[in-house]
Amino acid sequence: MRPVVMIFVVIFFFAPAAFLSAADQTTEIQQEQTKVRQQEQLNEAVRREQLEQFKRDQQLNQAQQQLDQVKQQTTTQPLPQSQQQQQQQQINQTQQQLDQLKNEQGINRVQTELEINRIQREQNLPRQDMQLRQLQMEQQINQLQDQQRKFQIQQDLNRIPKP
Repeated sequence: MRPVVMIFVVIFFFAPAAFLSAADQTTEIQQEQTKVRQQEQLNEAVRREQLEQFKRDQQLNQAQQQLDQVKQQTTTQPLPQSQQQQQQQQINQTQQQLDQLKNEQGINRVQTELEINRIQREQNLPRQDMQLRQLQMEQQINQLQDQQRKFQIQQDLNRIPKP
């Protein structure tokens, strides 16, 4: 009877420790999986941002080329003074809008990179997850705003009278 009691005592004292150890390992595995998932999401956000930035840059370059063509056409085609002044004013205004959009996109790019770096350093996983979702929403908002501004610039380019 004595060995049976010893077995129960051993199980009584050591089994909870084994269960707690297994629970700790499970928690650690879950936390590691969460970290990996969040890192994958961050990497995806970076890739998406880089792709969107490439598209934005291409669109801005196209708009700049169109504007440069209009500038060149205005110098080669003589127009009445009033039309020439109006055209030059529209060209200058469109160039300012385009330059401003390029600057804003550069600022947004740097801000996004800083935000991603900050999120990567965040130790609190739920907070990191929330910050990542917020960054993704901000990226979508910025993308829509950029599209709207590029559309406006394109409309302004189309309004410039061609010689």
